[in-house]
Amino acid sequence: MPVLAAPTRAELNKPSPSASEASAYRTDLDGLRGVAIMLVACFHIWFGRVSGGVDVFLTLSGYFFIGSLLKHAIASQSEMIGFGATINPWPRLKRLLRRLLPALFTVLIAVSVLTVLLMPQTRWVNIGREVIASALYYQNWYLAFNSQDYLAASSANSPLQHMWSMSVQGQFFVATLLIALTVAWLIKLVAVRWPVVGDRKVITSIVAAGVLVVAAFSFYWAHMRMGVNQQWNYYDTLSRTWEPLAGGLLAIWMPRWRAPVWLRNVVGVIALTMIVSSGWLIMGVQQYPGPLALVPVGATLLLIWSGMSIPDAAGQAAQAPVNRLLATRQAVWLGTVAYSLYLIHWPLLIFYLHWRDKDHANFIEGTVLLIVSTTLAWLTKRYIEDPLRGGGRSKLADSHANPRRISYTAAVTSVLVVLSLGTGVAIKLWDRHVANIVVDTTRLDPTIYPGGRALLDSSIKVPNVDPQPTPLAVARDFPMTSTDGYMSSFEDNDIHVGVYGDRTATKTLALAGGSHAEMWITALDALGKRNHFRVTTYLKMGCPLSTELIPKQRGVPYPQCHDWVMRVMKKVIADKPDAVFTNSTRPKDEGIGDWTPDDYLPIFDEFAAAGIPVLGIRDTPWPRNAQGLIDTPNCIAGGGNARSCGSNRRIHLNPVDPAIAAAATRPMLHPLDMSNGVCSADFCPAIAGNIIVYKDLHHLSATYVRSLTDELGRQMAAALPWTGGTGQR
Repeated sequence: MPVLAAPTRAELNKPSPSASEASAYRTDLDGLRGVAIMLVACFHIWFGRVSGGVDVFLTLSGYFFIGSLLKHAIASQSEMIGFGATINPWPRLKRLLRRLLPALFTVLIAVSVLTVLLMPQTRWVNIGREVIASALYYQNWYLAFNSQDYLAASSANSPLQHMWSMSVQGQFFVATLLIALTVAWLIKLVAVRWPVVGDRKVITSIVAAGVLVVAAFSFYWAHMRMGVNQQWNYYDTLSRTWEPLAGGLLAIWMPRWRAPVWLRNVVGVIALTMIVSSGWLIMGVQQYPGPLALVPVGATLLLIWSGMSIPDAAGQAAQAPVNRLLATRQAVWLGTVAYSLYLIHWPLLIFYLHWRDKDHANFIEGTVLLIVSTTLAWLTKRYIEDPLRGGGRSKLADSHANPRRISYTAAVTSVLVVLSLGTGVAIKLWDRHVANIVVDTTRLDPTIYPGGRALLDSSIKVPNVDPQPTPLAVARDFPMTSTDGYMSSFEDNDIHVGVYGDRTATKTLALAGGSHAEMWITALDALGKRNHFRVTTYLKMGCPLSTELIPKQRGVPYPQCHDWVMRVMKKVIADKPDAVFTNSTRPKDEGIGDWTPDDYLPIFDEFAAAGIPVLGIRDTPWPRNAQGLIDTPNCIAGGGNARSCGSNRRIHLNPVDPAIAAAATRPMLHPLDMSNGVCSADFCPAIAGNIIVYKDLHHLSATYVRSLTDELGRQMAAALPWTGGTGQR
């Protein structure tokens, strides 16, 4: 069963198929669910960390689900036939859907409504897509792809980001059922010739061996992928599979050692302490689901074992005190609402923080959020989950027993179905509307929309009109290399060379590096056509030209970048351009200002040794305030303006371009500084000259870059006259 969805009273009282299961239900594990969900909620609300509670849920899911499959598979009188007959996927899938979907769809509908009421339109598409992904149980993959793609909106504060774990569990359940069917068919096929294969112990051994092999591979995969792409690894179902399989292994093979109660209690206390403390001691986002996830997973296994009621020599069975504590009425009640509480607490937190324009909730706010979340979770369980789960009774029998419940259940079901379908249609229509938005700002009147020219020339008068592109459109205002397919993604290690400017010219400027070099292609393409030089592009997401051995992207190792840079350097030099255009600075990781990293200097020297001059463009500010990076389109769409969505220049830029010092000893390095076209003397506005400056967290919009074309051309011509002269064909 899904560990977050508590069983109904009818399910608790339902007779077991075998005597060995007579007292199998564990109320202490309900209490463990309650502890885990409170850890998840508290760490989300107050600490902004991963608690390990989700890993507890995953382990319990495997323990319940695989154990249930195996018990039902071998419980019939004819084990060989029973194994095939009792693994019919539809009855079990139907029960899963009735447990999971009512509360899930209720929350998704509520999130959709609150998004329209509270969130700027720039966020509707991404949240809408996450609603669909959550409803269809692929949210973990959506987030994994989203975290890798500059063309997608940020999901940093998505109200549905927590749904990834539900998707992992859903995928695990379906895959396990399908594999169980396959194994059952194979066993029946083989048992015709070798009947011993249908024996209970043989079946158990086969299942245990299969689970162990898959779990071992998944654990290896999770550990190996940490050093390759941890952002992806965190959401990867394959990397997470070992956690529920660890619980499944315990369900298949539970040590029956008659350990004294005091020893089991000590083990239980240690295990519970490990679960509670892991959120403080382990940086879960960076370390899970790698080896350190063994702490919450292993502790969960120990708590399951310590709570087993194994009769002693005198026939008396006793549960360890720590497990009896978890089985108290309050802990068990919290476990019964754990599923709804998990679904509700995170979106409630995100919408509240957005409404208050805050980054964190204080103690009082967090306490109120917990109380409201728990109350809503109970109401959801009482009036939506429980009625729609129902039981195994027919409608006729149910109507005689409680006709009002049937009518209520039918009404709630109908409302949920209609609202879910309506929400899905609305999301698709909005998605189509946004997809059809065409960003064509090439014909903007420069006297009305001067953009960066207004910052460079104070004599330019800027009329009071709405900025362009609109906040909704500017998020799609990409550089042409991205839409043309010449920007290598994070996973794509190939070199894709694009050709722009005057394609027939003999002079060539190579544009190379990451997205902060790429964003200048709009101006370079225009300058190339105007001054008769060709622009060739060598670009990869998040990968500036650097000799750093282990580059990082958002704090995560990005080894593909180093390999790509080494190959692209050889490629560019072999192509013999007349100059290279690339970044010469970047913001400091800590503190204020910008710098030229030491790893950039060997790149400049290698080009110089090949006789290729470098036009080093100073990186533009990455807007931020006390709450963190500013997503300019979202900020403006949410009611912000040029000032409130802008930031202090001193935070981002040194008084003097740092590349000037590097150029002092490198005559073939020519620093370019467009800072005055993005910032005034002391401030970097979100809107300048009636054009929105940034298309996302830190990339200039293509429209704004176009407004800087003349100034960029002037600086380039001062360094290399052929870039601003008549050129040669």
